[in-house]
Amino acid sequence: MRIAIITDTNSGMSPADAASHNIILEPMPVIIDGKEYREGVNLDDELFYSMLADGADIHTSQPSAGDVIDRWKNLLRDYDEVVHIPMSSGLSGSCQSAMLYAQEFEGRVHVVDNQRISVTQRQSAIDASVMAEHGMSGAQIKEKLEETKRNSHIYITVDTLKYLKKGGRITPAAAMIAGVLNIKPVLQIQGDKLDAFSKCRGIKHARKIMIDAVAEGIEQEFGGVHYQTPFPGAWIGLAHTKNEEAAESFRKEAEAVFPGFDIHVDRLPIGTACHIGPGSLALTCTQVLPEGAQYPSK
Repeated sequence: MRIAIITDTNSGMSPADAASHNIILEPMPVIIDGKEYREGVNLDDELFYSMLADGADIHTSQPSAGDVIDRWKNLLRDYDEVVHIPMSSGLSGSCQSAMLYAQEFEGRVHVVDNQRISVTQRQSAIDASVMAEHGMSGAQIKEKLEETKRNSHIYITVDTLKYLKKGGRITPAAAMIAGVLNIKPVLQIQGDKLDAFSKCRGIKHARKIMIDAVAEGIEQEFGGVHYQTPFPGAWIGLAHTKNEEAAESFRKEAEAVFPGFDIHVDRLPIGTACHIGPGSLALTCTQVLPEGAQYPSK
């Protein structure tokens, strides 16, 4: 059985990265000053951050029904089934829309709602590709990914509260006070919601809070005996918005706490960056399939 794995650019994947894992990448639309762009097609980070700095009106959007359905139809000429992994249903309507469209395909399209985004969504797509290579059906892959949907955490700290204020997530007064006092919020995505996790003074403290939270997640939720021993079912990722130097420094700090883990560093997707702005850092922990997992035979 041939299974096509699709995810979108909210995963942070580049076309080359997706292709290397046999994953099909759907470019997500971004509306800037009334014009539609596609991430990775006619909108890259350089152009996006330039327009963001110039005060452009930017918001995210969903792919059209026609684009999604046509892509699936074309794939099903060569594949038996499609597994589609969009960003969390709690953060975008694109997942619910895809589930609605899939009803017309008589069980050949499986839309996964495992509540992931950015590097955790990327890891889910890679896991799905591995499962497909081991002969699992689309329904089995969807079931496995959704079964472990709660076993993922993202912690984010922002450099500026400007964009959270603009999006209505904090009040102007709170943003002003936080700026004066150098308060850095730590936000959490666990499940389908973006919530406040902690507040602290300065980026150094924020980074420590995120590392401590990931350590606790690995120890208590993923079955790791101790977070200083690499656990085969846990994966750690780090992401940033136009903050490469700080991300590399943060990676080294995290690796000192989690020796033996190969910490993947990536960019946060444009769809996330437009809500939190440049200079942000994120640290994630995710349950992944161990190498020795028992897959059905091909």
